[in-house]
Amino acid sequence: MDSKNPPARRFVRLGETERRAIQVWIDGRAAHALEGDTLLVALLSSTSHLRHSEFSDGVRSGFCLMGACQDCWVRDERGQRLRSCSTPARDGMRILTSAQEVEWARLA
Repeated sequence: MDSKNPPARRFVRLGETERRAIQVWIDGRAAHALEGDTLLVALLSSTSHLRHSEFSDGVRSGFCLMGACQDCWVRDERGQRLRSCSTPARDGMRILTSAQEVEWARLA
């Protein structure tokens, strides 16, 4: 991240700053979080939005923050969908915020 022009953040941490720092990767870019953060907190503490909508050109930032609304889905580096509001961030975790195209097997 450019220290002169940090990215806009949706969340700003005001407390619990004594927890151990961890690093997660968001779309190939290093971001910092604290041990015990959910992916949603880690992502929105580093970016202005969570992901782009798969149905329109709008951005999404989570809605209910408790696992009920389906708005906070992201993917890990293997393509597995994760609900960011209830998935703990782990040191070294790599997250993709945009849907990856599915490659269908070609039938011969």
